[in-house]
Amino acid sequence: MKIPYLTPEMRGELDLRIAKIREAMAEGDCDAVLIASTTNLFYISGTVFRGYVLILSDSDPVWFMVPPSVAPDGFPHCHTIHKPEMIPAWLHEAGYAVPRSIGLEFDDLLYSELMRLKSLFPESEIKNASGVLRKARMTKTEYEIRKIREDGMHQARAYSKVPKCYKEGMTDLELQIEVERVLRLEGCLGYLRAAGSRMELNLGSVISGDNADMPSPYDFSMGGAGVDPSLPVGADGKTIKPGCSVMLDMNGGFNGYQSDMTRTWYLESVSELARKAHECSRRILRDLEKRALPGVPVSELYIKAVEIAQADGLGDYFMGHRNKVKFIGHGIGIELNEQPVVMERNRQPLLKNMTIALEPKFVIPHVGAVGVENTYCVTDNGLDNLTEFPEELQEL
Repeated sequence: MKIPYLTPEMRGELDLRIAKIREAMAEGDCDAVLIASTTNLFYISGTVFRGYVLILSDSDPVWFMVPPSVAPDGFPHCHTIHKPEMIPAWLHEAGYAVPRSIGLEFDDLLYSELMRLKSLFPESEIKNASGVLRKARMTKTEYEIRKIREDGMHQARAYSKVPKCYKEGMTDLELQIEVERVLRLEGCLGYLRAAGSRMELNLGSVISGDNADMPSPYDFSMGGAGVDPSLPVGADGKTIKPGCSVMLDMNGGFNGYQSDMTRTWYLESVSELARKAHECSRRILRDLEKRALPGVPVSELYIKAVEIAQADGLGDYFMGHRNKVKFIGHGIGIELNEQPVVMERNRQPLLKNMTIALEPKFVIPHVGAVGVENTYCVTDNGLDNLTEFPEELQEL
């Protein structure tokens, strides 16, 4: 596999990311971090390959490529190894001191992988570096923000074709398949990268009717029963009925980053309660867009959203009816579910250039889910919407 040439722009971008990781390493008292997971390899390299990256606190990072991966043109400090056990010998021969403490990705690797890497450094204190890397990735560079905005533009173009995807008598699954086709033709890479081993999804969810309040073992704002026990989430294969809402929360991954956008349609008519709840979702977003300034506790966004929903008499339907979730948003970037989680107990302050998806949604019995989700960047003036597309409740 030949990795593309490292452009000057990308080299500068990677230098910024390395600096962010080192800052987080200093706070976590790590002398070195050995990166092995796909997500973090992509973050630090701009590509996915088989191998490792060693980030050192006091010298240049070292890339270790395992064949068939090869060092890209213009990539500094790249070395070929055939197994990770070759790393300590290389460091010794190159004159590097044994790190006093080294971080490994406890939360991102299999136990057997972790134990294998841990055995390479018997003299070092081994620390969990997953939090270090999540913290570095939590705030985005201008390059990353531009990539997520590009995702949002592609996603909006695909969503504009949704009404033409619908044909009378369709099931939710049939509609989802047509929307997936439009997304792929728009350039969607066709995968959803999520943190953790207990979150699985295809290209997203089309939720209609009472399926919106069906429980799912995955931590999504709207569950759905799915069509098979092996993937119990999302569309359940039932025909979309008049009077029901159709909520689309589909994939926005076009370039290694992801945007998250939900819009809601309906078939023929929809109840006034559903319309009221949908407009409440939009008002919540307008409030949070102004409120979410750097330094504001993340919890304040959740508390204010609940307050607005309850003031409108919609508390029973907010973030579920029969099955409720306790968050209204999440960080987003290379993975769909990055830090921070927007929930009441998260007192972490918002930081400039965090990217977060906010999704104040409602479930109306026998109608379905309504509401809007946008992906935002935190700025000094509030939230900048990276997923601009009409938010009104629309008829299919």
